[in-house]
Amino acid sequence: MRKLPSEPSSVTVIKDSANRYFLSFVVEIQPETLPKTDNSVGIDLGIKTFATFSNGTKIDAPKPLKKRIKKYRKLSKSLSNKTQGSKRYEKARARVAKFHGKLKDTLDRFST
Repeated sequence: MRKLPSEPSSVTVIKDSANRYFLSFVVEIQPETLPKTDNSVGIDLGIKTFATFSNGTKIDAPKPLKKRIKKYRKLSKSLSNKTQGSKRYEKARARVAKFHGKLKDTLDRFST
């Protein structure tokens, strides 16, 4: 657990669709100004081509991402075969939601 930069003004408890809980803290900090530069580039993020820069450079999606997308498809297909409202549907829905969170986390990790 890491320390907060100051005392939180509010705390929110969030429950996501995969039945996981998260805490959201609102803290006040002093903004930092970054040095100005004349160099800038636009980035378009995607799935097949992970990133395309405005100068034409393309970066392919990393292999772990391709593997996870394949598993996500499989889980989604399994969910679509279940009867809505059944217990097995809810289990499959939670599995898809949990894996979607992991997939999103993987995308975030590769993009930062």
